[in-house]
Amino acid sequence: MATALEQLVIGIDIGGTGTKFGIVDRDGNVLFSSEISTKKHPTVESFIDDLYIALSELIERSGGRGRIKGIGVGAPNGNYYTGTIEYAPNLPWKGIIPLAELLEAKFKLPVTLTNDANAAAIGEMMYGAAKGMRDFIMITLGTGVGSGIVANGQLIYGHDGFAGELGHTIVIPDGRYHKGTGKKGPLEAYASATGVRLTAIEILEKTDAPSLLRNVPEDELDSKAVYEAAIQGDKVALDIFEFTGKILGLSLANAIMFSSPEAIILFGGLTKAGDFILKPTKQHMEENLIQVFQNKVKILVSHLKESDAAILGASALSWEK
Repeated sequence: MATALEQLVIGIDIGGTGTKFGIVDRDGNVLFSSEISTKKHPTVESFIDDLYIALSELIERSGGRGRIKGIGVGAPNGNYYTGTIEYAPNLPWKGIIPLAELLEAKFKLPVTLTNDANAAAIGEMMYGAAKGMRDFIMITLGTGVGSGIVANGQLIYGHDGFAGELGHTIVIPDGRYHKGTGKKGPLEAYASATGVRLTAIEILEKTDAPSLLRNVPEDELDSKAVYEAAIQGDKVALDIFEFTGKILGLSLANAIMFSSPEAIILFGGLTKAGDFILKPTKQHMEENLIQVFQNKVKILVSHLKESDAAILGASALSWEK
């Protein structure tokens, strides 16, 4: 536990479904953590009110506001330069949200914001599988697909703060429609938990193949249900993961040939499927790489607890200030 005088920071990870947050010390220990729903808040103001109530309790338990140096936030489409969330397709709040400004006004603490996948990449670089690496790509496979690209030891933000949106690169021209962006065929429409669900529905509709998934009500058909069927050797479930891995592997090959990373680090709910997703991903990645890149790039699963990685990365933003 932290000593009485040691400064602490707050890390907040805003996801499309839920928001996780915690109090973190300099060694990367998450001392206290909790979460609230994101999707149940139609306005950002009601979200911040609930977040303030929940976090205030943790702040008191950690020794009071005087110990908190600042707040770091990872959020979809979070802009490091402006502190705004801009047109995030997976969040209930539309347009440009001045999140850092709103949080500073509420908490009376300095706030730093970045993209949620960038935050996870920073957390992995400081505390996890990417410790000591100068070139790697972090891919978050959750409700959506996020990415953080580190090259030459630096996170790539681009001129406007939005570099590293591999989830929105088009992998199948005129492919599956993405409701959030209106684009057709982006990686996120296939390799996210949402994408796996859509693939399952499509395959079940197009074929008459027997499957345990036919016993699952459509509103309960998710990536977890597909995984549970795959464990039992269900061919349709295995085909769903094979298809998902094919699309993801192709995308990773393109990313590797662009930035030549030492490793791809996968993080998020879909990684719980283990070899069902990792084996086809690795196979199709290698098949799509030209020879000079083949068998050089590791695919690793995040070493950090899923609940901690983005919190740690977001909190690290505050130590840098």
